[in-house]
Amino acid sequence: MELEELDANPLHKVKWKPPKVTETVDPRVAVNPRQAQELLTMVTYVGGRGRGRRLMALFAYMYYAALRPAEAVGLRLQDCYLPLKGWGRLTVDVSRPEVNTKWTDSGNAHEERGLKHRGRADVRPVPIPPELVKILRQHIDEYGTGEDGRVFRSERDGVSGSTAYTEVWQEARKLALTPAQVASPLARRPYDLRHAAVSLWLNAGVSAPDVAERAGHSVDVLLRVYAKCLDGQKDLANKRIGDALVV
Repeated sequence: MELEELDANPLHKVKWKPPKVTETVDPRVAVNPRQAQELLTMVTYVGGRGRGRRLMALFAYMYYAALRPAEAVGLRLQDCYLPLKGWGRLTVDVSRPEVNTKWTDSGNAHEERGLKHRGRADVRPVPIPPELVKILRQHIDEYGTGEDGRVFRSERDGVSGSTAYTEVWQEARKLALTPAQVASPLARRPYDLRHAAVSLWLNAGVSAPDVAERAGHSVDVLLRVYAKCLDGQKDLANKRIGDALVV
């Protein structure tokens, strides 16, 4: 059509509409802080040779900093400000999504890319609480970093694969949750830790623009995706409106 070699666009004759896709997060997947801490603890008990213990900080990134898995595995020591006391900071500027090796230029399962929905040179500063700072400092003291500064790596200095950390996560769920919870959607995927983090921030009253900046969303996408996770916000909004109406 662009070369004007066809008289008409044949796709106009195709009678098909794309199926509706659910964009909102199911609030049932989000763990509360107590459940999240229990899951992180149980991760350290999974697998031989400290397999789970080596991955615990990776899951902590997803929960305390709301990082996507591809962002967490690509984080380097030089991207982390980890003070002895108080809040730290991550400077997220790279993502390592896992793809089929047939579709990468390098032939590796992880290809280095820019942040999702952002330009290649963009960065995203993420403040992190003292709890995560402590976990990361302990992880680095115990396991060091890769040659390129990567905080998370396999025993052979490779990139942590989704198959490996997902298997550990499923075993940790069985240890930390009740049988009914294991059968439920609660924290079914490691990615659900990110959903739990963003939901927690929103329900704690953190402004939507601030949450969107930390999580790497636009405000409109953030509110649309997490609309069902805003538990109790209507009552809070009603109170604020009522207070404002007082003469």
